[in-house]
Amino acid sequence: MAPDDWGDVRAIADEHEIRVGWPAGEPDFLDLERAAGRLMVAVAGDGVVEGFAGTLTRGTLTHLGDLFIAARAQSGGHGRRLLDAILPPAGADVVTFASSDRRAQALYLRYGLVPGQPLWYLRGGPAARLGVGGELRAASVEEIAGLDAAASGGERARHLAWYAGLPGVAVWAGPGGYVFTRVEGVICHVGPAGGEDAAACTQVVLAAARLAAADRLTVSVAAFGAHPVTRALVEAGYRIEDQDTLMASRPGLFDARRYVPNTDLG
Repeated sequence: MAPDDWGDVRAIADEHEIRVGWPAGEPDFLDLERAAGRLMVAVAGDGVVEGFAGTLTRGTLTHLGDLFIAARAQSGGHGRRLLDAILPPAGADVVTFASSDRRAQALYLRYGLVPGQPLWYLRGGPAARLGVGGELRAASVEEIAGLDAAASGGERARHLAWYAGLPGVAVWAGPGGYVFTRVEGVICHVGPAGGEDAAACTQVVLAAARLAAADRLTVSVAAFGAHPVTRALVEAGYRIEDQDTLMASRPGLFDARRYVPNTDLG
């Protein structure tokens, strides 16, 4: 990607509204993909950027975080060209969170990614009837990086350190688990989070949500359908506002019952 393409990438990202919840003028996940992952563009014959794709790798696992084509260039083959260029060779471990766009899902299937868990985007206000979570304490990235690698499917201490350095981000640890929170305005974004088992992960997520509720913040969290925290949040009054689908090159790349992702970091 050439430096002059950066503005076009952001324009396409904003067309698809994928930077909602990130402060204007501050670094966001596209900056991380550009600096520590891979970010590639599809360019038309006249040099106009028609789409982009971005990945982040943790250990040997590649997370395809972004594949977006400008509306004017849909169905022109740009998605296939971007995936050909940015994905690792066939047989490598790859995951993505696929939207409900059937064209995208069919494209991922052709590249060997098979649908698995639903990923539900949940939101709840301060009045949610949350169960008791475990006690949290402030932690460092170094302290929780090993547990994150075990829960999420691969090591990514550099990515976590970048995220922890952003305004409004805090790192917490609890018994057998960890959780990141990011406050933007009146919204607290929860994740990534993980634990030694499903119960530990559930407890730290609930504890983070309770801390946010005590500050009168609305909580946003994405959790897999099989994760016990999903039921706990729905029973507490959280709403399912949207859904993606976990698609993976093979099952078992990480345990969806002990991990809650950050949808922009994987």
